[in-house]
Amino acid sequence: MFKNILIGVIITMSHAHEYTNQLIHEDSPYLQQHAHNPLNWYPWGEKAFAKAKKEDKLIFLSIGYSTCHWCHVMERESFENKEIAKYMNEHYVNIKVDREELPHIDRYYQDVYMLLNKRSGGWPLSIIMTPDRKPFFAATYMPPDNRYGRPGLRGMAQYLYETYRDKKEDVYKSADSIVAALQNVSERKSRRVTENKDGKEVASAFISGVEQLYDAKHHGIGSEPKFPHATTLDTLLVIYRLTGDKKALKMALDTLEAMAKGGIYDQIEGGFYRYSVDAMWMIPHFEKMLYTNAELLETYTNAWKVTKNSLFKEVIEEIINNIDTRFAKEKLYFSASDADSDGEEGRYFLFDYKQTQQALLQAGFDKKETSEILDYFSISKSGNFEGMNNPYLSASQQPENLKKAKRVLLELRKTNSYPFIDYKIQTSWNALYINALLKVSAIEPHRKKDALASLDTLVEKLWVKGELYHQLVLPNPPKVKAYLEDYAFLTAALITAHQLTLDEKYIALAQELTNKAIAKFYKDGVWYMSDDDFRSEASAYDASYRSALAVMLDNMMMIANIFEDQKLFALAKEKLFEVSAEMFSSPQNFPTLVHTWLGYSYGWVLLKGKKKALFQNRMKIEDITYPFILQKSITESQFLACKIDRCFAFGKNIEDVIPQIK
Repeated sequence: MFKNILIGVIITMSHAHEYTNQLIHEDSPYLQQHAHNPLNWYPWGEKAFAKAKKEDKLIFLSIGYSTCHWCHVMERESFENKEIAKYMNEHYVNIKVDREELPHIDRYYQDVYMLLNKRSGGWPLSIIMTPDRKPFFAATYMPPDNRYGRPGLRGMAQYLYETYRDKKEDVYKSADSIVAALQNVSERKSRRVTENKDGKEVASAFISGVEQLYDAKHHGIGSEPKFPHATTLDTLLVIYRLTGDKKALKMALDTLEAMAKGGIYDQIEGGFYRYSVDAMWMIPHFEKMLYTNAELLETYTNAWKVTKNSLFKEVIEEIINNIDTRFAKEKLYFSASDADSDGEEGRYFLFDYKQTQQALLQAGFDKKETSEILDYFSISKSGNFEGMNNPYLSASQQPENLKKAKRVLLELRKTNSYPFIDYKIQTSWNALYINALLKVSAIEPHRKKDALASLDTLVEKLWVKGELYHQLVLPNPPKVKAYLEDYAFLTAALITAHQLTLDEKYIALAQELTNKAIAKFYKDGVWYMSDDDFRSEASAYDASYRSALAVMLDNMMMIANIFEDQKLFALAKEKLFEVSAEMFSSPQNFPTLVHTWLGYSYGWVLLKGKKKALFQNRMKIEDITYPFILQKSITESQFLACKIDRCFAFGKNIEDVIPQIK
């Protein structure tokens, strides 16, 4: 009888979905989302490539991620369309890639898009390639048929297939020219720097470049869609600490305040959405990314250190609470949450005016208080998003019982489902977030224990038998080997942990990872994103988040200073010069590399002392204006301040040394 029940269960499960494709065997939550499309997807790999060559079929490559709104739209419109799927299955080999799982694949084809379309791409990314993987067409979101001024997938797929069938030589000629053009771009980027530009000159050029892009009315960099640009704001703060430039400080602080009061910030639960669709920071794209909140957590911490602004402190607390509530899992953190809820963009986060008014009145607020709360959060009858309201702060005066009001609004939200959460645990993004937590811990010591526990767990789970891995999808073991960004960001977090604790295990592992990264990713004068057969060059340009290459060079500088290793310092300097040519022409596009260059140019200061003495003077050291300071414990009973090639100050008390550092 049990056998018959088991057979029945298996039969029922096999009929639960009408279609199942090759993605069913993948760990990625994004690939799993597409595992039952009628379009016959393959994961990136030799099985798909061999099929394309054997059957002489074009390759349709679609790159996206699980919390991408327009990826969902394209899936609903096209990938679940049986007629379109039938055509694509017959004439193409279809490959689906999770850009978070294979960031080097995504980066290469984003460069293809930029080359072909003369503007930056995005997701979903749609690429058509020859059977031997040479791209010749690139688009982002494509509707099923021509509309919005965009070509439809149905018609374009048919046109490109027929072109390949009838004019194969022309298609290959075009594809070869694109590959050659990409190579030329790569060679231009690898031009070496021969000049040693002064840090003040680079800082001044950076401020001028940012000022040209700065929105003086609404604050922030650029116009709609408007992204936080956390690394740009961080570098402005570093420049202020170095030079006292008030313009740099004002641009950074005005932007941070505008975002904290804007709709890009979740005014009810805390945490930042990925970007604002308008220039005024009012209406966000509602997905929340771990990396966005990691970088902004660090930036607001740095801004609070400069200003002691209570608003910034509040944002810090709320980001941490929100990430702990929504993303934390066994001391690590999930990747992202979706913009869509119950099939609608932003549904969970939006408020109806009448419902909100009624909920506040029922909670005991009188009419006057209710009106003040609604005004404070800009919740109006007309709404600001398709008749609904995304809260942002429009009044300077906080209503009384604000915490109670937020609790009422949070309960009102719970009538809708919380969006899908991508449960991948990525080494790189976890390291970014943990690094920010560690930096918060320097000014909020009560967070130190949890931050270190997360770092130790990340190392335990993803650094396995001398091999670092890129991601973990619980409860499965890690499978995807680490990329440059994993090594760079984890090393940076380990350095921060060492500075917080002066525990040698952290800096020893940081040194080991750095040596491995150089061996794995630096080949014949070029840095690559991965250590596999697919060659995608690492860039010093800050894209969605900080450049892993710039962070790696910064790590090398810091480790060289901590170990007083002249050989490593010379290597770091050489590599920094190799990748900095583009930075000098447009430094505003390379904020993390500018930060690294400033550290090199002004010079890191190594503050030495007994471990106990350094701990006792922690807050005095944190308050030093000069931003490039490292600490190292020694046995001598005095403080020393040193650069890589000399010590320039000493004394029995920290007060004897700090003025000379300043």
